[in-house]
Amino acid sequence: MAVNQKKPSALKDLNLIRTMIRQHKRNDLIFAGLGMFVIASLTITLIILFLDLVLDGYPKFTLDFFSNFPSRRAARAGILSAWVGSSLVLIVTFIVAVPLGIAAGIYLEEYSKKGWLSDIIEINVSNLAGVPSIIYGLLALGLFVYSFGLGQSILTAGLTLALLMLPIVIVSTREAIRAIPVQIREAAYAVGATKWQVVLNHVVQYSYGGILTGVIIGMARAIGETAPLITIGALTFIAFLPPSPVTIDPPFINLDWLNAGFTVLPIQMFNWISRPQHAFHINAAATGAVIIILTVLMNGVAIKLRYNIRKKIKW
Repeated sequence: MAVNQKKPSALKDLNLIRTMIRQHKRNDLIFAGLGMFVIASLTITLIILFLDLVLDGYPKFTLDFFSNFPSRRAARAGILSAWVGSSLVLIVTFIVAVPLGIAAGIYLEEYSKKGWLSDIIEINVSNLAGVPSIIYGLLALGLFVYSFGLGQSILTAGLTLALLMLPIVIVSTREAIRAIPVQIREAAYAVGATKWQVVLNHVVQYSYGGILTGVIIGMARAIGETAPLITIGALTFIAFLPPSPVTIDPPFINLDWLNAGFTVLPIQMFNWISRPQHAFHINAAATGAVIIILTVLMNGVAIKLRYNIRKKIKW
């Protein structure tokens, strides 16, 4: 009699489990469909806006547009000083932010002792990655321009964007290092490697793809920033180029360009879009398309490099 009572109870529990599994699968499908709908809607919207921008600025996609200085005449205006200024600013940003960010990420993940101090640092770094860029501009204005007396120069702009990019590099470095299996460290220690040898020759080597991806994504964000550079006094109209970083005379390096005035692509676009003439709006559309294309190319390069590096790694 007791056996007969257990069988209906077991069947009831089995049916309940099957019902729950079907319900969870249905919820997963609904959530996945909703997510795909949102992603597809946003992607289509961005593509439409980008194509509209390209179609508006298509007449300006000529060599003269990239080789001419800005002008009060829209037909003769170009982005030479803007893209040169963006390139020089990004060089300073890369030199400052990348070594510091990678070194800080390695230290926090591999060397710092776990405790309340490291927790505070981790929370602050994560929060700094989401701070509005205008805050970095105000910080740079008070620190670099007024306190250090660097002025409204390429060096100040590069340091400002380096502050903006630094949390991104630190966080991406730490996440890439955390993805490395602990067995690799244990195997290296087993053959007598030191802590530094393990980190340099194994951890960093295997996490190189993720670190590089974070660096390129941070650079892609920096190239489109406007608010912090306007805050520190970037020029909206400039018809000259900074001194060349390379000279034909020894020591073949010139650092005068670090103290030169500058403008960048987003500020040049802002200057043109604020004018009432439609011809300047066409210039602004072409500049915006150039910025988007550069950003997409940088992200594409990051994805390709990460794929190639991970493909070569054999766990």
